Amino acid sequence: MTAPDDLTFMQRALELAERAQAVGEVPVGAVLVRDGVIIGEGFNQPIGAHDPTAHAEVVALRDAATRVRNYRLPDTTLYVTLEPCAMCAGAIVHARVARVVYGASDPRTGAAGSVFDLLPADQRFNHRTACEGGLLAAEAGQLLRDFFKARRAGKANGDETSQSGQD
Repeated sequence: MTAPDDLTFMQRALELAERAQAVGEVPVGAVLVRDGVIIGEGFNQPIGAHDPTAHAEVVALRDAATRVRNYRLPDTTLYVTLEPCAMCAGAIVHARVARVVYGASDPRTGAAGSVFDLLPADQRFNHRTACEGGLLAAEAGQLLRDFFKARRAGKANGDETSQSGQD
């Protein structure tokens, strides 16, 4: 069930995805919200940070945990432009995020129903995270398609900066 502010926060996540794209990262953005206030933000940065765990979701969780000085983030909603992968789903569960709202589904590595169903279906976890997908999916998906289309065109033209291996 979409909450009234979901659209606003997903639009902010899309802005962060555009920041990722501007620095050559896969355009994914994430915002963590508690009581209607953003407490953490992030965008993909594994290339620039030389950190395979620097997905938008993890960056937003780290930002929030630092701000609130607690690694547990209960009563929060994470807005992310792309369905979380298994690594990010694990971090979301461990942080005790209450709800995830994502934009585009990820048919290659999605862990919220597309490939794996870790949020919320896996009953083996001691924490369940409600999950909804599809909010601004067209916009998020188009951003990703445009990014990868440009990257493929760059590779075809021998542009070394587009060959990071992140696609």
